[in-house]
Amino acid sequence: MIKDEIIYHIFLRSFFDSNGDTHGDLTGVKEKLDYLRDLGVTSIMLTPVYKSVFYHNYFADDFEGIDPLYGSRIDYIELVKAVHQKGMKIYMDMEIQYVTEDHAWFKASYGNPSSPYSEYIVYKDEENHLPETVIFNLSGLHGYNNTYRRVTTVNLLSRRVQDYMYSLFAYWIDPLGNGSFEYGIDGFRLDHMMDTLDEKPHLSQLFTGFWRPLIKRLKKINPTVVFLGEQTDWDSYGADHIQQAGVDKVFAFRLREAFISFSKDKIAEAVDAAFHKDIDQNRQMVFIENHDVHRFATVVNSNPDALRIGAALNLLTGGVPVIYYGQEIGMKGDGGFGKYGNSDGNDIPRREAMRWHATVEGRGMALWYKNTGPWWNDSSLHDHDGISVEEQQLEASSLWSFYRKLILLRTKYRALISGSHIILPNNSSAVYSFMRRSENERIVILINFSDKSENVQVELDLSKMSRQGKKLIPLIGKIPVRVYASGLKVTMPEQKVGVWEIRYDNNNY
Repeated sequence: MIKDEIIYHIFLRSFFDSNGDTHGDLTGVKEKLDYLRDLGVTSIMLTPVYKSVFYHNYFADDFEGIDPLYGSRIDYIELVKAVHQKGMKIYMDMEIQYVTEDHAWFKASYGNPSSPYSEYIVYKDEENHLPETVIFNLSGLHGYNNTYRRVTTVNLLSRRVQDYMYSLFAYWIDPLGNGSFEYGIDGFRLDHMMDTLDEKPHLSQLFTGFWRPLIKRLKKINPTVVFLGEQTDWDSYGADHIQQAGVDKVFAFRLREAFISFSKDKIAEAVDAAFHKDIDQNRQMVFIENHDVHRFATVVNSNPDALRIGAALNLLTGGVPVIYYGQEIGMKGDGGFGKYGNSDGNDIPRREAMRWHATVEGRGMALWYKNTGPWWNDSSLHDHDGISVEEQQLEASSLWSFYRKLILLRTKYRALISGSHIILPNNSSAVYSFMRRSENERIVILINFSDKSENVQVELDLSKMSRQGKKLIPLIGKIPVRVYASGLKVTMPEQKVGVWEIRYDNNNY
């Protein structure tokens, strides 16, 4: 099997509850590692594990501790150990730009300019009574459970803060301090990365003034640690995050926006920009959903064919695929600003409990938000609706099985992992055709976005193709194709994916 990376993005509180308290936890992730490995996942990426009053654990109360509802530091260490024993990797999400009023730095410095922690927090006045606002100019956040906390911004330009953050990250890289990295994190997702934080001029040039020096220092501890930068400008391809801040990979937001449009032209434009300009494609993390956007199943109204198209775009286009938990079974969910008023409960529909069972109730179901508000009344979880691991895992025609088939295909063809993405012209406005090409492999992929069948002529020089035996090997779809020296002719069924391997006599095309 070929070495590949498939990242599985876990919203920790909602994944698997190991102890019956309704909250997903670290031991629950450990218990489900075999499920993930069976699916074909090679890496897991967790939302923050540190303590916060907010259910999503962004906006920290304490950067150093583990949220007790997730478990203990020992539980965390045991999870990392188990991940590594299975030959997998683990990434930790870190948002270090903000703290709540419960954080020690805030409590010690608020109203106390003489506090040694005054320089850790950005204040707008000399008396430390006006903490700097956070994203969207907010000075406080409302929780889904009627909590409210003031929040503020960390002074990332303080040398003391920079040294603290180095020590914090260094601990997670090498918790035992012995250089073995057996229990160390494999990488970090860096949330909300901006060169000028929230467009505040006094917090500018952070890429070169904070992030790049931090990453450089941390890589001296373990050069293999990977930094995943989440750019806040979703129209950006993240070149500045890589070139200036020094991160290893970025999230392909513009590709995702093109994917959900089901527009051949928009996808072609986004692919060309993402893969053929400033960034190596394998530094782009390709996804169709995450914890901040609508579930793909909601976007396509759970259309079975459209869900398979999403899987193909996610796994066959290029870059490093990221699968959001429950995506592989077609979980639904929307949410967003203002859906339920002024509350972080607005995003709960995107972060519902992972559906392990045919029924909503069952062991491991992380229903921490049950009966807490309108997000529960509008829940997308329903008994025996076909959207569960139990109902899909042993069903050959299920979405889960389709994901597994595509992931398995990647392990057989290097072209699908690191091969170039070559757009193939065709005569249809609704069919996107491309080839993934490596030194010895050529894989042709056609995706029909239309709800009607399309007669397609694909331009491709096939004059070197063998006239003996099989010429085009169907891998997905088994759709009949006619081969000519100048290309392919195929009738693509409505909203279907076709994948073929091209074989040549001398393998030098």
